[in-house]
Amino acid sequence: MRLQSALRLIYPPQCIRCGDMTEAEFALCADCWRDTGFIDGMVCDRCGTPLPGDDAEEIAQCDDCLAGAALGRRPWRRGRAAALYRDTARKLVLALKHGDRTDLARPLGGWLARAAAPLIGPDTLLVPVPLHRGRLWRRRYNQAALLSGWLARLTGCDHCPDALQRIVPTRPLEGHDKAARFEALDGAIVPHPRRGGAMAGRPVLIVDDVMTSGATFAAAARAAQRAGAEDLCVVALARVAKDT
Repeated sequence: MRLQSALRLIYPPQCIRCGDMTEAEFALCADCWRDTGFIDGMVCDRCGTPLPGDDAEEIAQCDDCLAGAALGRRPWRRGRAAALYRDTARKLVLALKHGDRTDLARPLGGWLARAAAPLIGPDTLLVPVPLHRGRLWRRRYNQAALLSGWLARLTGCDHCPDALQRIVPTRPLEGHDKAARFEALDGAIVPHPRRGGAMAGRPVLIVDDVMTSGATFAAAARAAQRAGAEDLCVVALARVAKDT
């Protein structure tokens, strides 16, 4: 304890976003916390986007999910997100994804654990959205797998980071409309030939850093279904919402 106290005097805790001093490790300062856009209150039970209302227990779905389910674009049962993809949350996602800030996976995994709590049961298996091997080689890590790994540590869930694999090197989808996103990801994700069997007969929670249209989650969920997953849910660290 003395060594720990001495280290805190020499290296005081810093905000994970801006570097200002904080009272606790792996935390946000007051300004960054205020600008993070954490999702609470009433949300869409299918994708986690905020809805008008304060009742977090009320079950409802947004118009996009009602339409998407009818078109087969929401092949999962429930979904959640920790924050809106803007301001502090967006900066942290980009730092984790492109800035080699792998240290962020630990605190952001805590955000995920809070958001995913309604989706996790005693036998839930955590499975990250995969990267294509070319992109994984360039980036050196899969940010979704880092997040799901910390989520597993914090919740005690089983974790299979390679249950799915991406066999098509899809290009970045920013700026594409919804139809183009779904078309680009059709067949891009499949069960791993050896590890995919871990999903058979189990509830599976698919983890990713960002949900935009839901196309990536849909591709991953269909692959999990082909591997025999029985109950599929999804959770994203950040959710792109219409009003952002």
